[in-house]
This record gives sequence, structure tokens and C-alpha cells, in this order.
Amino acid sequence: MDRTPFPPSRTPLPRARLLVVDDEASCRERLVSALWDEHDVAEAPDGVTALSMCEQLHPDLVVVDAEMPGMDGLELCRQLKRHATTAEIPVLFVHSRPDPGQETAALEAGGVDFVVKPVNPVVARLRVRTHLTLKRQSDLLRVLAFVDGLTGVANRRRLDESLAAEWRRSRRAGAPLALLMIDLDHFKRFNDRYGHQAGDACLQAVASVLAAGLHRAHDLAARYGGEEFACLLPETDAAAACAKAEELRRQVWALAVPHADSPTAPTVTISVGVAAMVPDEHGSPHELVAHADRALYEAKAAGRNRVCAARPTAERPA
Repeated sequence: MDRTPFPPSRTPLPRARLLVVDDEASCRERLVSALWDEHDVAEAPDGVTALSMCEQLHPDLVVVDAEMPGMDGLELCRQLKRHATTAEIPVLFVHSRPDPGQETAALEAGGVDFVVKPVNPVVARLRVRTHLTLKRQSDLLRVLAFVDGLTGVANRRRLDESLAAEWRRSRRAGAPLALLMIDLDHFKRFNDRYGHQAGDACLQAVASVLAAGLHRAHDLAARYGGEEFACLLPETDAAAACAKAEELRRQVWALAVPHADSPTAPTVTISVGVAAMVPDEHGSPHELVAHADRALYEAKAAGRNRVCAARPTAERPA
């Protein structure tokens, strides 16, 4: 295939993943030729195949023919918008003729724009650039909305949403879900002695230790509020969660941040409450938080700088 490159964009974007969907091979070829030199382009010959590819590849943008046999472009777009993992993928429709009714249907289905066959390669390329730019800006805003501004780890909102999602997933899989609630010991005294700038630096250092200590992609370290943090550990039982909690406690202690006014230790320390359970249809994520919070209280009452696990007797009866 002779794919003639277009002039480069004046504001080059990183290579994006695109999915071109059309039942006519010649139409797919024309679109791929227009886009391949700037983006990584995959192809699908029908809506069903495209839906499966979107779930696996998570493309940055889908270019789809509105009219195809079987699952057409409109239904593909509707299906993508129904699922949280694919709902944010922008869909650019290709129409065989300018038709206000089809254009309205495309936008109502969740599409962001449309081009008309025969596709003008320059127009297609420019519209793809525009919507990729908008998506990247939208993605950045979503990231900022879920990140704690001081420490750079996830914020409370992200934790709450992730906990709800992991609870549902663990319930379906019958897998354990663990939560660590973490408190910096005597942090008010630290702020009073060293000042709030030092306090902020201390929170940042502890957050970095927690984030670095979670090695799996689906683990999450978050700032719960004030000097409290939380770590969400999917597919982790109580024993493994306690081992991880102890590892993190030792790593914070190893920072050796001076804390002259702490009655617990001469350096900054943390107390950790651990809870783990296999979610079922009768429970809720709030139970897991309550168990971990109760265990944290016990760790603090027992002298701080330690890990305590939720007691089996505190769990909800079967």
C-alpha cells in the first residue's frame, strides 16, 4: 500500500491509538492511509469485533462507519458509552451521505463529530487531531480531580470510587479485599515544633514511601485526609495485608525524619490498622473502612508505631 505522509502537524501530539471500523476494506484503507504516519492505527471489519478490541486495547479514538451490517456504528457507540472502561473513548462517525437525521442520531448516540464519504483525508486528519487534543485535556482534568495536590497520591474521592469498584469486582470473583488505614503519629506536635512547611514535606515523604511500597498496578495509595493515608489492596488476604503494612511501617521509620516532640520515637512513625474481607451481597465497602479504622484506633491506643489487624470477632456475622 502506498501511504503518502501528510505534512507534520504544527503542534505534534504523542502517537495515539486509533481504531478504524468499516465493513468496506477500501474505506478502511483510505482512513488508515490518512492517519497511519501520526498514530498507531488498528482496524476492525464490524461492530462486534470493534467492541471487543475497544475493551482490550482501549484506543484513544474510534473512527467508525455509521452504517454497517449487524452492529452498526451507532449501536457500537451506545455500547461503548454504557461501560465505564470505554465510556470516555471519543467516537468519530463516517457517513455515506450528508443527512441531518443521521448526524443528529450520531450525536445523540454519544459521537463527538462526523465526516462524509468519500473521506477527505486532510479533513479526517485534522478532525482526529482536534478530538485527540480535547480528549487529552479531558483526561488531564480527570487525573487532576483524583490526585491530592500536596502529596501527589490519590485523593479521597479517587479512593472512594476505587474502593466501590474493587468491592464489586472482588464480590464477583469471590476474592479478598484489604484496606490499610494509616496515621502519622503525633503529627500535630510535629507541626507545632517544626512548622507547617516541614509538616507538608513530611507528608510528601511518607506519601512517596507508601506509593513506592505498592508494587502492583491495581494497588492504590491515597491521602484520606489531614495526616491520614489509606492503601487499597485487591486480592489480598489479612496475612498478606499485615505483612505489607509492617513493611510500610518499617520503611517510614527508616526515613529517620526527626520528631523530637514525639513520645513514641525520636523520628516520624506511623500506626496502621488492617482489615481484609471477602465481599458478599450483604455487605458494603463502609464495613471494610470501619474495620480498618477500628484497628487503627487499637494500634494508636496500644502505643502507636505498630500494626494492628481487625479482630475476627468485629466482623459482621454470617
